Amino acid sequence: MTIHVVIADDHAVLRAGLRMLINAQPDMEVIGEAADGIEAVEMARRAQPDVMLLDIGMPEQGGLQAIAKIRQASLPTRVLVLTMHDDPAYLRFVLAEGGAGYVVKSAADTELLEAIRAVANGRLFVNVSLDESAAKNAVELKAAGEQVKPELPLPALSAREREVLELIAKGHTNREVADKLALSVKTVEAYRARLMEKLGLRTRAELVRYALEHGLLTPDKTP
Repeated sequence: MTIHVVIADDHAVLRAGLRMLINAQPDMEVIGEAADGIEAVEMARRAQPDVMLLDIGMPEQGGLQAIAKIRQASLPTRVLVLTMHDDPAYLRFVLAEGGAGYVVKSAADTELLEAIRAVANGRLFVNVSLDESAAKNAVELKAAGEQVKPELPLPALSAREREVLELIAKGHTNREVADKLALSVKTVEAYRARLMEKLGLRTRAELVRYALEHGLLTPDKTP
């Protein structure tokens, strides 16, 4: 049986490399590509591949939202996330939204191919380079059908601070956040600095992780 794959990533060079790798396998074939989350869902509906190889951080519509919509549409496609994030917080949310696998982009080619085959055969695959105990806990919760999204208290943030936090966590630049909220770039920068100070964070990666752990990137909370 040939495993039909769709590649969803906003980097054309990466998609081309993945296409060559996958098409070189006797049991796999790439049948489509998508450059953003909206295209990914459309491709899943139209082509109904066995496996969709999907990045989390894509424009238009994030990977988590795409996974949820594919699941809600009851499509046969199983989603394998290929991401640069080796943080168990991302893994928990991928599994919660219905993802079937998680591989970091630093993984070896052979591991990615193994993941595609495992997911296509109905198994759950998690890249072993993730923190072992945290990943194991997330997978065990998923297998038991339990809630894998952490429910943490959210400090008091204003409505505008929450909007800025969500948009930054979804990958938008300061300019894009300013345009979406009809603010100046300097005002967005001020909100961002205030959020970092209030939440005790130092980097954008920490901000994204914080948003994930507090449930601010779920499909029903799109800004």
